[in-house]
Amino acid sequence: MGIISTKNAEHYTWGAMCDGWHLTKSANLSVIQECVPPGCSEVKHHHQQSEQFFYVLAGQATLEVENQTYILNTNQGFNITPGVNHKLSNQGTVDLHLLVISSPPSHDDRIPLE
Repeated sequence: MGIISTKNAEHYTWGAMCDGWHLTKSANLSVIQECVPPGCSEVKHHHQQSEQFFYVLAGQATLEVENQTYILNTNQGFNITPGVNHKLSNQGTVDLHLLVISSPPSHDDRIPLE
């Protein structure tokens, strides 16, 4: 319990150059702040159990959801329900900073599609 930020949260890297910080990590809830540099993306996937909410803090996210593309700007979010195929990328020119909120946590519930 206490104040949490990217300065004291558990850090990890993913993809070629992306960073993530576990702001909250429990059996029922995951809140991650991520930094995705321009040109980086995750692979298309879905979750069987986890519901996720993506919220852009800075930059612009491109979110492919069931073969439809959505552009999320600063202070915009998108909810993904279990079983829905999705892929997040940064096709902009500046770093993308976002929150990824998952319930239950999605790390052991990821089915890659690419």
